[in-house]
Amino acid sequence: MVALAVPVVLSELGWMAQSVVDTIMVGKLGPVSIGAVALGNAVYYTVALFGFGLLLGLDTLVAQAYGRRDHDGCHRWLAQGIYLACIVTLPLMLLIALASFGFAPFGIAPEVAGPAASYLRVLNWSTLPLLLYGGTRRYLQAVGQVRVVTVTFVAANLLNWLGNWVLIYGHWGMPAMGVRGSALSTVLARVLMAASLIGFAWRYERQRGHPLFRHWPGPSFTAILQLARIGAPAAGQILLEVGAWNMATLFAGWLTPVALATHQIALNYASLTYMVPLGVSAAAAVSVGHAVGAGDAERAQRAGWLALGLGTGFMLLAAVGFLAAPGPLVALYTSDPQVMAVGPSLLGLAAAFQIFDGIQTVSTGALRGLGETRVPMLANLVGYWVLGLPLGLGLCFLLHWGIYGLWIGLTVALIVIAATLLQRWRRDSAMPALSR
Repeated sequence: MVALAVPVVLSELGWMAQSVVDTIMVGKLGPVSIGAVALGNAVYYTVALFGFGLLLGLDTLVAQAYGRRDHDGCHRWLAQGIYLACIVTLPLMLLIALASFGFAPFGIAPEVAGPAASYLRVLNWSTLPLLLYGGTRRYLQAVGQVRVVTVTFVAANLLNWLGNWVLIYGHWGMPAMGVRGSALSTVLARVLMAASLIGFAWRYERQRGHPLFRHWPGPSFTAILQLARIGAPAAGQILLEVGAWNMATLFAGWLTPVALATHQIALNYASLTYMVPLGVSAAAAVSVGHAVGAGDAERAQRAGWLALGLGTGFMLLAAVGFLAAPGPLVALYTSDPQVMAVGPSLLGLAAAFQIFDGIQTVSTGALRGLGETRVPMLANLVGYWVLGLPLGLGLCFLLHWGIYGLWIGLTVALIVIAATLLQRWRRDSAMPALSR
């Protein structure tokens, strides 16, 4: 489990590092630019990650085929995943483009709304590379080729950091593009990610004597529909979860630029630690899927519980880190005294939900290995949208607790979701039908 999880975790951290790098690199431009990047990313990922989530069905289908030693089946599922990515790209890009005109009507301060819209319109061009990367990555992970994903992210983040430095501030004769330069740098990094992983998939298939493009399958409506049937609830779960946090970011934009910037810094840290159980979750989906494909119910149970132990153990350590050094962590982003006054308290709230975030994330991956994606979606619907967000809005705007109220509501949501999914995993992993 560790051998599979560690490269995946590093890849998830590399994924998160792109947003962290963008936020840090625009930090010198002030709280308005930090807030603009936060809002642009919030809207973009709410839409784009739905398409990314549709491809999570590859975790189940490729992993179970690999467990049955059906390597050609793995190849066929990769092809159908690529077709699905291409099909959904255009509607997603249209939605994102339309959303870029909605910041000012939503009530976002004008000095933030303009740069946020510009950032989002440039970032939109990374959608197809992002989805091609996503489909190829699920395939490579499911067949045990995880290190190449880590290598790709190291290269992409180095390119993103350099691109930010050149394009935001206008080095090497380039114009100073501000937040638009940060978005363009991310687009270029994602093109590299997609091309790199497709190249690794080609090399893997060639080594086993089955060249990727020489035996490339045509589109199968039935297969694409089966992939979407598993992936759609997973995509819905991601949309509900990420959408809840991004909606909280939009609501934070109703407060002040300082509150929005502080929210984004604390959210970046919470998202950074979340990448570790998210990587363990992917490892759980693959390991459980391999065991199910091989008809080994006991190994599937063991893989899921071991992943839960790894993910929640790390999140306990993360909570301790947030409580021990909140001030220095906030200072890595900015020395603004107003942000420094609020940030440590928000990190304290982030510490409170770390363990629950770990449980719900890893449980989602373990259940996906079984082929169960609907229950996590429903748990997120109730936890965030029926309980957490309404509670957070009430505390924030009715009781005037400000940004703290929003985060308390989201913490309650995570507790409810974690309890629900842990119980579901305990039940489903013990079912005799698992061995079929």
